[in-house]
Amino acid sequence: MSTVNNPYVSIGLPVYNGEQYLRETLDSILAQTFTDFELIISDNASTDNTEGICREYADRDKRISYYRNLKNIGAAGNYNRTFELSSGRYFKWAAHDDLIAPEFLERCVAVLDSEPSVVVCYTREVCIDEKGQPLRKRGNLLNLRSSKPRERFKEYHDLWYKRGFTHANQCFALIKSSALAKTPLIGSYVWSELALGAELLLLGEFYEIPEYLFFFRYHENTSRSTKKSRGYQQLAIWFDPKNRKKIILPQWKLFFQYLLAIKRVQMGWQDKAQCYVQMGRWLSWKWKSLIKELIQGVV
Repeated sequence: MSTVNNPYVSIGLPVYNGEQYLRETLDSILAQTFTDFELIISDNASTDNTEGICREYADRDKRISYYRNLKNIGAAGNYNRTFELSSGRYFKWAAHDDLIAPEFLERCVAVLDSEPSVVVCYTREVCIDEKGQPLRKRGNLLNLRSSKPRERFKEYHDLWYKRGFTHANQCFALIKSSALAKTPLIGSYVWSELALGAELLLLGEFYEIPEYLFFFRYHENTSRSTKKSRGYQQLAIWFDPKNRKKIILPQWKLFFQYLLAIKRVQMGWQDKAQCYVQMGRWLSWKWKSLIKELIQGVV
């Protein structure tokens, strides 16, 4: 096992004004049965008591490192900063309001240690409300175990666009740092987590542990509810404040980022060709909404 200066796992916790749920989240992380980890907190210039809570916990546990941005750099930049500061063999992002069961890291580390072909490991998800009460369970979603990148890519898109499936659990998975370092990380645009997921699955397999050990908290300030209640413009600003007053074309941006991911990843020509064919299918599924988005734009 590693030392505190060379941890086996790094957990990156980006936060902005998270005082309402932060203590509960930190307690769930510190209660892990797998203890060889560092916790990197990046505070995005919070104006509430987030800083005080973080410093209190950092003083209490030497595995915690607290950093504070001088200004709000957007969610994407803040998420990426936690990875840039990390040193672990495996990496996990943790939202300030979500929870993980004590066995989460232990189960995921065991899979990544024993399965060389797997780059992303996570568990099934329970959606909870503001008070932590369960709303619904979600499982059997992105268990992408084919040895062929093209087949994983096709299954991923079938889930997203043919079945109306929306899920970003891979962003809160345990990820091999060596694989994540090959990607552009989380981009400063809407749905960049989907592009990141696609690039990671081209690099290796996704493994879903059939236990409900991850608890996504749904409330009015989450990114999922922001899009639903306030639209793509506000969600784009959440990703990066520089997006304010910009024309937002989320589907077109995502399409071209998928193409760039296929280009970047080193794989056989058959895999690349089939992935590009899959993007042609993507256009056939989405062409009406793509044309509408291009004509109207989202401002």
